[in-house]
Amino acid sequence: MGHGKETPRQKMIGMMYLVLTAMLALNVSAEVLDAFDTVDKGLVKTTEIYTQKNEGLYQEFNQQYAQNQQKVGPWKEKADEVKRRSDELINYIQDIKIEIITANGQGDPEEGVIGEEGKIHGDHIKGKDKSDVATNIMIGEHDGKAFELRKKIEEYREFMLGLVDEDNQSLIHSITTNLDTSDPPKTDDGEKKDWETKNFYGLPLAAVFPILTKMQLDIRNSEAEVVQYLFNQISAGSIPFNKLEATVIPNTSYVLQGNEYKADVFIAAFDTTAAPIVLIGEYDSTYNEETGSYEYDMVGRYDSLDVVNGRGKFSRMGQSLGTQKWGGIIRLKDPDGNYITKTFERTYNVAKANVVVSPDKMNVFYVGVDNPVSISIAGVDGDKISPSITNGRIKPVSAGKYIVNPKRPGNSLVTVFAEIDGVQKNMGTAPFRVKGLPDPVVQVAGKKGGKIERNVLAAQTGVFAVMEDFDFDLEFKIIEFTVSTTDRGGYYISESTKGNIFTPSQKGLIKNLRRGQRLNIEDVKAIGPDGSVRPLAPIVFELI
Repeated sequence: MGHGKETPRQKMIGMMYLVLTAMLALNVSAEVLDAFDTVDKGLVKTTEIYTQKNEGLYQEFNQQYAQNQQKVGPWKEKADEVKRRSDELINYIQDIKIEIITANGQGDPEEGVIGEEGKIHGDHIKGKDKSDVATNIMIGEHDGKAFELRKKIEEYREFMLGLVDEDNQSLIHSITTNLDTSDPPKTDDGEKKDWETKNFYGLPLAAVFPILTKMQLDIRNSEAEVVQYLFNQISAGSIPFNKLEATVIPNTSYVLQGNEYKADVFIAAFDTTAAPIVLIGEYDSTYNEETGSYEYDMVGRYDSLDVVNGRGKFSRMGQSLGTQKWGGIIRLKDPDGNYITKTFERTYNVAKANVVVSPDKMNVFYVGVDNPVSISIAGVDGDKISPSITNGRIKPVSAGKYIVNPKRPGNSLVTVFAEIDGVQKNMGTAPFRVKGLPDPVVQVAGKKGGKIERNVLAAQTGVFAVMEDFDFDLEFKIIEFTVSTTDRGGYYISESTKGNIFTPSQKGLIKNLRRGQRLNIEDVKAIGPDGSVRPLAPIVFELI
């Protein structure tokens, strides 16, 4: 039977079945049988997509019903019945699949064929070339499941057609084609097969499941089309809102100089099939005593916006700095042919690009440590900003926060780019000095030398390198130092060590010191976070 023009999806399914039929006519190999699993998985995935789409339609029904139960109620009741019957038929077919698997001896969940919520894993089916199991269940003694399935599909088809206006031939044709259960025509040798025999008699297990899944897909497809049709009936023949307000949605109200300001102008809750007229410029009002309302007309020079999907598209280059005003009127024709007119006025600001690159610790970058930096541009979101640097690298930490690691002392330039309207633009460059880390100072007992009591000095464990007046949290480690003094005869004596801990010999020198005698901590070397070894200035203590 002729079905007229087919959709691309229907053409694809039809081509698949031509290939399937041709393959069944051959002595199919194991690889071909496995290929049916691939076809079935694709059909299952498409069915799941239609199911998700339908759930979205039902949610829209619920939202409309919450706003206007009286208007939406009758259509929602029909949509709910479509969902109930569709789910019922889908589940019936899925139960047939499970029955076939069970009859094939793989109904136990441990077999891995039947998964959660009755999902079939075709790649685990054994004996895919067997034809007797599916034939017995679907055909039997002419009383198999296929005959009941055909009856249920026909009842479902008639129910769906009963919901559609007879003038909607396109939808009627789609439902009739998707849910076709007519017998195939006679073959060239005069053989006559019915719908049940054509689909299920003598076919291997591997081929039966794609056929059943395809039927589930057709049911979901018909469900989607009919529910969408019912949803459209809510607003058929009327403007789909009861309150009209002129609405302007700008991309931003803060525009950088040299960039473009854009906005959408439309009637709230608009209908994309009824394009409004949007006029930009000065307008004047006249009071109509007969209607008791004001009428608005444009005056002087004005522009008409292009309208796309019910929205007027406004754009203007941000050239002059400061607050910019714009507005006009928007008109929409109602079902009676009269125009509804609303006015609107809006403002936006044009400002110069203002790039701020601010070190969070100090006003220079230091080699060998993480230098935290904050970067911002007025009117630009942090995720639209991307900086680059010379003499180092810069990496993002969070929105607007970055870490800079310079390579060598000297200078560094941070250039900031911003994505504006999908285009990367250079917003400016900030120069910075780059220095090496300053030397720490040597301390013992928290002192850098000077007068100290012997018992205090003797109680110390070692020598430490301390960063003074430096905001970074970093540490230098003493790797060697020398303790020196003079003995009673005036001779210079010293004791050296590796690390930063006083040795017993060094402790002995300290113990033998007299009041007024001096102790030197010298030849001090420390290693910093950058791995470099530095000689540090000595310190001198005088005992009191």
